[in-house]
Amino acid sequence: MKVLHPQKTISGLKEYVKEELGSFFIESPPFDLEGVLDDSSNVAPIIFVLSPGAAPMNYLLALAEQKGMKDMFKSTSLGQGQNVIAERLIEEGSRSGMWICLQNCHLYTSWMPTLEKIQEKADGGQMHKDYRLWLTSNPSPAFPVPVLQSGSKVT
Repeated sequence: MKVLHPQKTISGLKEYVKEELGSFFIESPPFDLEGVLDDSSNVAPIIFVLSPGAAPMNYLLALAEQKGMKDMFKSTSLGQGQNVIAERLIEEGSRSGMWICLQNCHLYTSWMPTLEKIQEKADGGQMHKDYRLWLTSNPSPAFPVPVLQSGSKVT
């Protein structure tokens, strides 16, 4: 199939797996943001790895409202000069139990080492139990590997 129709290789493989093993093996699991929240902790960030057209903020805002955190949810889009705001939000949120969302981490690569240091110093015993750090980023080689490894990834 690859030799005759390279553009149909993926769809052909999916069809083969579906017929031989079942559709369970080709279907994506349902998006369960509440489940991700239940499995999360105050020290490990929840990282949305974005794909083209993905917009997780509506889901996140709906979850915040559902969990009674609408007034305790703060968000900022990262970019030049947003480091002071982001650091203040993380400090305030970890102390008071807020949900903090830093959007578009891939756009502020020069600040990513600072985010890594902040997360390395995170002490669950010193942080409010309700605090959650939500991060959104396109796949990027500048995203700190330790933050990625310690967090829950959502695609």
